[in-house]
Amino acid sequence: MRGVGLTAGAAAITLLASLGTATSAHANDFGVALNGTYRVLSDGDWAQVGMAPGGALVFIDQQTVVQTWTVSTQCVSPIECVGEVKSDRGWTGTVRLKDYWYIDHDIPNWLPCPDGTFAPGHQKYILTGWDAPRNERNVKNTNFLMGREATEGPTGACGRNQPLVIEIPVRMERI
Repeated sequence: MRGVGLTAGAAAITLLASLGTATSAHANDFGVALNGTYRVLSDGDWAQVGMAPGGALVFIDQQTVVQTWTVSTQCVSPIECVGEVKSDRGWTGTVRLKDYWYIDHDIPNWLPCPDGTFAPGHQKYILTGWDAPRNERNVKNTNFLMGREATEGPTGACGRNQPLVIEIPVRMERI
């Protein structure tokens, strides 16, 4: 009888130990990591141009761009992740989560100057998960994100003292 009790106790301990080491599906990414393939639409119909922070924004016509991103991130906490984005348009950039998702990359020869030269640009995407039915921000929604891209030329480019900044609304959906 005592052998049966010991066997049952050992089985219970083994079961509890195995449950304690089981990990949830999101334990390694805290439920916020962006990993996979995404369709990204930058809506040029709503583009705005401005000169430096605080300057007036004016709507301008820009090309609507659809691209496919392959995103790979690693998270160290539910609010801190880093990784890489590869676009089918030929660029690779960095991605990080710090309250919002930030994707950065440089664009050589972005801004044409009147003298025939070009200035580089820096493009930054600022995105957050969006819960459409509730119409609210939800950083754990990694299937649908919204935000904006801002592309900025350097101060002094093309003989102008202020940088050119173009902002475009963006949506990002997992495919």
